[in-house]
Amino acid sequence: MKTTSILFCFFLLLPVGVYAQSDDAKNKPATESSCTDRADNDKDSMVDCADADCFKDAACQPDGAAENTNERCSDWVDNDQDGSLDCDDMECQAASITICQGSWRSPIKSSNEPTPPKSELKQGMTFVDLIGTGTDKDGERNDMLCTDGIDNDGDGAVDCADYGCRFDPSVTVCHGNPGMRFSIVASIAQSYDFQADKAQEALDTRFSKLQLRSFGPIYPIQNSFYLVSMRAEKTPRFTFAMFQIPIGGGHYMNINSGGGGLSNALVISSSKQLLLDPAYYLYSAFEQGNGAALEVGGPVTANNKIRYRTFAAGGSGRWAGNLGGRYFTYDNENYTWSVGGQLHFNVIGMYSRWDTPFLYTPVPLTFAIAAGAKYDQRAQERYPAANVSVALRWNRLVLLAENYTKRELEFRSWQTAYNVQLGYLVWNKTLLVAADYGQYYAGEREIEPVQEETDLRKGRNETQWRVAMHYYFWQNIGVASILYTDSTADPIKAEDPQVREQELRITAQYRF
Repeated sequence: MKTTSILFCFFLLLPVGVYAQSDDAKNKPATESSCTDRADNDKDSMVDCADADCFKDAACQPDGAAENTNERCSDWVDNDQDGSLDCDDMECQAASITICQGSWRSPIKSSNEPTPPKSELKQGMTFVDLIGTGTDKDGERNDMLCTDGIDNDGDGAVDCADYGCRFDPSVTVCHGNPGMRFSIVASIAQSYDFQADKAQEALDTRFSKLQLRSFGPIYPIQNSFYLVSMRAEKTPRFTFAMFQIPIGGGHYMNINSGGGGLSNALVISSSKQLLLDPAYYLYSAFEQGNGAALEVGGPVTANNKIRYRTFAAGGSGRWAGNLGGRYFTYDNENYTWSVGGQLHFNVIGMYSRWDTPFLYTPVPLTFAIAAGAKYDQRAQERYPAANVSVALRWNRLVLLAENYTKRELEFRSWQTAYNVQLGYLVWNKTLLVAADYGQYYAGEREIEPVQEETDLRKGRNETQWRVAMHYYFWQNIGVASILYTDSTADPIKAEDPQVREQELRITAQYRF
């Protein structure tokens, strides 16, 4: 009987909903009527320059100037034409820009919301301080009152439109944040392995990449940031997590899952890999997945030309790439930990370790150098290591070079690796070609391990070169790529032949 009553009410109300929808459809514009009013005129969930209706509008064309204001960092235009849009551009992470680093924005807008005073937030205030100001009577501050559909305190604002419901941290039902974003990188690949033993094993078709990321401000901390990233191609696994808060003067402190040492290879998004995947030999012998890390960083100079970051990490992050770690198939002789620091010099322009090397349009001259050192202890190893990287972007060219060197103390050996990447934009917004070359030198050990386990088994000389061609088939979001990889490595056992790998891969990738 109860189910019948619910169904009866549903069908009774259905014509009203249909009528309301048709009425809305009749009144809304067919296209975005204005590309600069910060409103979704045609109700298709895309605002201004994010709407395809505005792609050719004069207001949505990049002017070549820097992304350096809240407005320019939220206008859906790649103003400086460096391939990074709005908050993905590291220029938008400057201390003076709050729209990207997490100043909490009101989660719900309502027609019956009281108009706040013009001087809504004063120096040193947070949104919590707005409760009880202006027309707000501060009478709704719990989940029960904030979901009952009643203006309990009589200030003209109902439920989540009330300041108390919106900004009191104890109220959970109204915590929806437009600043929080969800990102997907997905690609399907057709590959051919030239070194496969059988023809049927040479070909492979699969989802080669599925990265899911959630990132944005931490409620209710202003100028904070969080990032949680997972990969889900073979088995779902969380690969990186980071929670960052400001500590004053542009400096920050973050707790992360331990993957970010001196090299960027393990922490930048898979959509920012110019050769689709990082050069494995560049970090495998030098970086380790710790269980967790604490990082502190910020500007050394007032103009941000020199920045620093220091970190301390501990625990093992080994568990099929997952956070949490603590999985060993061998005797773990040492507690794993790491401590280090890095300086970043913006010699010309601004470049960040989080920037993308993909060029979509010509860019102004940028040149940066990063240098750092650390001490690392693994299951069987102890070593100091140094890392130096260089980044150059100019017009249609991008050049990245990196070297990693360590002195292994247990077995007394030097190990070093380098990689050089080059990209060139052949055709604006259409075609980018790229190539890289690199080597890893394992070095001779003065003392051989009693039992060769863990990453020691991977310590063999390796040379690799790759070439790629990227075609932007939907702005810089949809990319089709062809990648050829050729690598040679010494065998694990001296009597075995040299190992060679050759692969041709065609991928179609979406990054949004």
